[in-house]
Amino acid sequence: MLYKLSIRHVQRSLRMQLMLTFGICLLAGLLTYGISSNLFGEMKQLAVIDYKYGIERIDNETRGLVNELSALQKQTDMAGSESEGGRPEFFENHVNWMNDQKFKVLITDLEGRVVYRSQNAAETNVEIHNVISNAMNARTDQDYGRKEFSSFYPVNYMGQKSYLIVSGIPEPHITYRKGQSPLSLLIAVAAFILLFYFMTQKKMRHVEELASGLRVIATGNLDYRVIERSQDELGSLARDLNFMAEDLQKRMEEERRNERLKRELITNVSHDLRTPLTLIMGYLRLLQDKGYETPEQAASYVSIAYNKSEKLKLLIDDLFEYTKLSNRDVPLYKEGVAINELLDQLLEEFVTPAEEQQLTINRTIPKERLLVRIDVDKMIRVLENLMGNALKYSLKPGSITVTLRHDYRYVTVQVSNQAEWLSDDALQQLFDRFYRVDTARSSHTGGSGLGLAIAKSIVESHEGAIWAEQSGGQIHFFVKLKLV
Repeated sequence: MLYKLSIRHVQRSLRMQLMLTFGICLLAGLLTYGISSNLFGEMKQLAVIDYKYGIERIDNETRGLVNELSALQKQTDMAGSESEGGRPEFFENHVNWMNDQKFKVLITDLEGRVVYRSQNAAETNVEIHNVISNAMNARTDQDYGRKEFSSFYPVNYMGQKSYLIVSGIPEPHITYRKGQSPLSLLIAVAAFILLFYFMTQKKMRHVEELASGLRVIATGNLDYRVIERSQDELGSLARDLNFMAEDLQKRMEEERRNERLKRELITNVSHDLRTPLTLIMGYLRLLQDKGYETPEQAASYVSIAYNKSEKLKLLIDDLFEYTKLSNRDVPLYKEGVAINELLDQLLEEFVTPAEEQQLTINRTIPKERLLVRIDVDKMIRVLENLMGNALKYSLKPGSITVTLRHDYRYVTVQVSNQAEWLSDDALQQLFDRFYRVDTARSSHTGGSGLGLAIAKSIVESHEGAIWAEQSGGQIHFFVKLKLV
């Protein structure tokens, strides 16, 4: 389990992968260095003079004398004699043999005064500190040269505490050391670099692929997608690049759509403003030129011009309000309202107009108070717009169904009516500004084309949602708001 978690962690972290790769390459480099050093060392051995064997020999002989003196002391203790005379023959023979080997043997008291010496020794006093320093340095010096070595041991001589000192030139021996070659280091470095190169080659290809993909996207090909080859930071970068390309593509499509809507807006506004304005100017010209026969006809011209000016004012007001709502410039005066009571009262106002158009209104509204925090005037306009569209576009005779549903967080108003089947594109564009299902674009039959766009802006300013669906020959409008 721990192994799998570690593998997963390494797969998700580029830093860990690089650290692991570096460690493997370093270990391989050290191993290569060790093997090549041993190989080149065997091929290129160096002859050196080694005095350590001679030092050990002097030291061993000294320890032999120490053992002989210890044996002599034991014999003296057992015999109960403290005679200073007798040094055993084997001790003297050993000292003479060492004398023949050109080793000096000295025995001193604790102050360094010589109490016994071999024939080739002339010292009468010894500096104990120097002897100890010589013995210690010789044992630790890796490059000990040809110089006198002193082996130093404490002994018991003739019943007194003393020091045994054996001095001599160590015997040299020729030994062979493994040589060193700069090729070992070069081979190790080369092994590290090559292994690191091959182990990171896959990641580098991935980086180059990401860079190439970014250049393709930068040229404007937003349909291009890079391949996500790993779970680490490079894979995350690939996902971010794809997300960026997709987001840019959506933004550019939205900009193109907004540009198209802007052109349509200019065309629609020009058309809808020009039509009533042309009529107004025509009737006013008739009045100015006295182009009427009776006062009643003149009054009719004035009435028509006035009605057209009212429609022109309504269109300008809708356009102005939509612009302010889209830019969030209209303040909202929210208050807690029971949406079921508000909807019930509003539907009563539409009963008579519905009957006049051979339509019946069916409602399903719960009795419990469902409180929402809304700007009442703005929300009434939304509901009036939905009911107005239902009256205008319902198949006659027919019915309009209004349903209010809720859960523990939201309340949803549904307005449904039988209508002609719309294409998916037409259904999606219902809330676009100046969009009319009627392709003839008559403001007399289709209104200003801003009603649903204004309704959408109002609902979204209340942090709600509004949308349309169709099924079974009916079109359904939904308004979803948060409960208090």
